[in-house]
Amino acid sequence: MPRLTLVVPAYNVQSYLRECLDSVLDQDFTDFEVIAVDDCSPDDSGSIMDEYAARDSRVQALHLRENVGLGRARNAGLAQATGDYVLFLDSDDTLTPGALSAIASRLAESGDPDILIYDYARTYWNGRVLRNTRSELLKQTGAAAFPLTDRPELLDLLQIVWNKAYRRDFLTEHGFQFPPGYYEDAPWTFSSLITAERISVLDRICVHYRQRREGGNILRTVSRKHFDIFDQYERVFGYLDAHPELDHWRPRLYRKMLDHYLTILEKPGRLPRDAGAEFAQRAAEDLRNRRPAGFTRPSGTRGYKYALLARGSYPALAGIKKIARARNTAVVQGRKRVTQAKRTAMGVFYQSQLRLPLDENLALFSAYWSRGYACNPAAIDAELAVRAPHIRRVWAVKADEVSRVPKGVEVVRVGSREYWTALARAKYLVNNVNFADTLVKREGQIHLQTHHGTPLKSMGLDQRKYPASTNMDFEALLERCDRWDFSLSSNRFSTTIWERVYPCSYESLETGYPRNDVLINSDAAAVVSARQQLGLDDGTTAFLYMPTHREYEVDFAPRLDLAALADELGPGTTLLVRGHYFYKPSSRLSELQAAGRVVDVSAHPEVEQLYLAADCLITDYSSAMFDYANLDRPIVIYADDWETYSAVRGTYFDLLEEPPGAVATSQQELTTLLNSDEWRSPRSDKLRAEFRRRFCEFDDGRAAERVVRRVFLGELAPVPVVPLEDRTPAPSPTQVRRLATQV
Repeated sequence: MPRLTLVVPAYNVQSYLRECLDSVLDQDFTDFEVIAVDDCSPDDSGSIMDEYAARDSRVQALHLRENVGLGRARNAGLAQATGDYVLFLDSDDTLTPGALSAIASRLAESGDPDILIYDYARTYWNGRVLRNTRSELLKQTGAAAFPLTDRPELLDLLQIVWNKAYRRDFLTEHGFQFPPGYYEDAPWTFSSLITAERISVLDRICVHYRQRREGGNILRTVSRKHFDIFDQYERVFGYLDAHPELDHWRPRLYRKMLDHYLTILEKPGRLPRDAGAEFAQRAAEDLRNRRPAGFTRPSGTRGYKYALLARGSYPALAGIKKIARARNTAVVQGRKRVTQAKRTAMGVFYQSQLRLPLDENLALFSAYWSRGYACNPAAIDAELAVRAPHIRRVWAVKADEVSRVPKGVEVVRVGSREYWTALARAKYLVNNVNFADTLVKREGQIHLQTHHGTPLKSMGLDQRKYPASTNMDFEALLERCDRWDFSLSSNRFSTTIWERVYPCSYESLETGYPRNDVLINSDAAAVVSARQQLGLDDGTTAFLYMPTHREYEVDFAPRLDLAALADELGPGTTLLVRGHYFYKPSSRLSELQAAGRVVDVSAHPEVEQLYLAADCLITDYSSAMFDYANLDRPIVIYADDWETYSAVRGTYFDLLEEPPGAVATSQQELTTLLNSDEWRSPRSDKLRAEFRRRFCEFDDGRAAERVVRRVFLGELAPVPVVPLEDRTPAPSPTQVRRLATQV
């Protein structure tokens, strides 16, 4: 039997669950079990639990058949617990290093109390950490274990269960269970504390309480569900009624109820605007019916608020709030001045357009900071033309890039009056990066963020850990991300990262990447056409070399001697090079380029056509590997500076340990590898198969259709994803040649 059981319920927390479980399993104290409860979560939380249970015998994954809510999910975990003590940990929070050792030691020191209370700190997206403001209540003074009557002020701590260790026999003896509802912690916390005969405290931060920027805490959600508080306090006082020996706690709990009701009324972002008066009347009824004999209101503003609430005088309470707001007039006016300055900077014309109605049939597209027509937005544009031709499609493009846009695409030059009109009035905004800060997101506008790759390198808020790679203003970044309504993903790996590093209130669409549809849907004729456009001979082996950019390098440093590589590979190969015009000119390189042995495809408008033409991709850390893997063709990783790149930029997995194919760390290794069959060996095929299972999850050729149906047509019925094993990607050049000989 373990010393500790940790119950971890989960619902829609796939982006945080691994960090939570890792914080438990990495503890130096090991005598514990974890009951991870999947509350019928619609995301990948249940699969993550199974993954951890499969590799660590201390983890048990419990899957509920229906969503029952946080309280009853905890009950399900509690029923499976076998430890001496039970701890509850919310699945987006984490334990601090050494927390379980400190908890176990304190339990032993205090002679196995009924309840141990430990401290916590709030953690914020910007790295700020704030300790519990009432931490002074947890000072370890006096007896190691004591009754609550010795320290009744502990009832003034936040009503939470995840900062306590409960002796399981104590819970069983008294039959404590979590009720359903929004505020399920209140009756559990109050009832257990006043019942415990021996309580101990630990003056140590053991839990990091994540303050999710996107409002993951249900108590910050505007809803009538906050009326649930009345049912919960009915349970609290019902417990007192059933235990007359605890009646001396009634005055203190009555005041806690008062304070709690006032908090809900006064906190912005809880009750709907039209529900305040009704809530106040319900609260007044409870206060009148439950007022204990001899209760005396405190003096001052607090006591005045008690009196108003007892009368149900919501208008008077609201008046007090207005007075408090007036004290902050200077701050409010300062913010207005800043806002006005921003509006002035946007231009009078843009402001005039913002006052006009939205054009319900206008979509504004942009890609790669308005550099042209490309990527996921371009694929969505093409699908939209077929499925919703009534929607006008306009592209925002920089003036010096307009010539790169295909004929027939409607363009507005960035900064022109037409651009500001489209930005202000388009119903749909589609981009694979963010629009400029000047964009005012209007009510009714739909902002679709498509992204432009599966992340190997750190992104968003994770870049704070790697300051050498960025000078980003993260607050400004998240303000831009707050405009998103939808965020596309091609695999669950990406979804969990996007939701964590861009913590905003958008809907994740696991559709696959529309730009990759062509890799699944193209036939042999498309492959032949792609190669002919590049001038590739039928028999040549084409290696597509696509190195990524390194933000931390001021000047580009070529990683390969292309002339030497082409010479070593011989006349039967062609190097397609997509990158900077970074290689210093040399007579030998010029000869190879003239002969078609090295082809600069950096300016090619459609990278997907390069994928179709190539026999193999050579890359370092580019997201191209995730897209190209959909073709199920060989991939070679050339990682000559992996240690530097991963340390400076940060990566989400070790590419050398989990590559999509053969790996070389020097030009000599790469040359040897390409001159042998290692680049297309059975071992490389196996690595690629594992890579595809992980990262090509949703790219089945119907991604653009899914996006258009959901975002532009409002259809909620999902388009089923074709299983990986049932997909037939575009044939490789070798397969095309075989088909040609069979005709």
